[in-house]
Amino acid sequence: MTNPLIGLTLDVDAPRGLSKAPHYSLRATYTQAVSHAGGLPMCLPHEPEMVEAYADTIAGLVVTGGGFDVSPALFGENKQHATVRTKEGRTSFELGIVKAMLKRNKPVLGICGGEQLINVILGGTLIQHIEDEVTDSLLHEQPNPRTEAGHKVKLTPGSLLQRIIGSDELPVNSAHHQAVKSVGAGVVVNATAPDGVIEGIEDPRYKFCLGVQWHPELNVTAGDAKILSAFVDAARVSSVVAA
Repeated sequence: MTNPLIGLTLDVDAPRGLSKAPHYSLRATYTQAVSHAGGLPMCLPHEPEMVEAYADTIAGLVVTGGGFDVSPALFGENKQHATVRTKEGRTSFELGIVKAMLKRNKPVLGICGGEQLINVILGGTLIQHIEDEVTDSLLHEQPNPRTEAGHKVKLTPGSLLQRIIGSDELPVNSAHHQAVKSVGAGVVVNATAPDGVIEGIEDPRYKFCLGVQWHPELNVTAGDAKILSAFVDAARVSSVVAA
């Protein structure tokens, strides 16, 4: 069995230290989760001119989360909430690599902010700040450790996610102030929180295009490992077909 090459998007931090240059960063839990699922992780620097080459090379893409937000301008809103923080360079690169992967029908997994970006690419919109838009919302930025569950999500019967997990609900961690507001045509909502906030999406027009609002790479439950395994398995099939 081959280990499919899995690309992971990086965060970028402000210049610091003696070099006074920007720094890439990624929590080791992302690469560890991909490796444990049978993939060969490869981090992708933000090189826009290499997007097509990246997409030709990797078998699957993980769009990681981070402490920033998708620009409201990308989903048609003129006003930006005071809590919104953007990273235009990272978002521009991720837009390009996701579109390149979907064009090739290669597996894409979006985690937290990655799910939100994929939703925008697929024609959806976002809630800029949950507490201002959702009445009686849960505390989606949980106070307990992220390695513990914050709440449960209900899984949509018959969805790809529900079939992967094998049950109708899943305890998940929660570390976000934004969420999916609406989805594009053909996109399926596959998970919702008790307060109605959308927690997962998928697009059945592609072989594997899945986004979850929580962080399965932290392996809170056995269901999280199933998500990574299903993604890597789909990438393995994709790489075999391409060969």
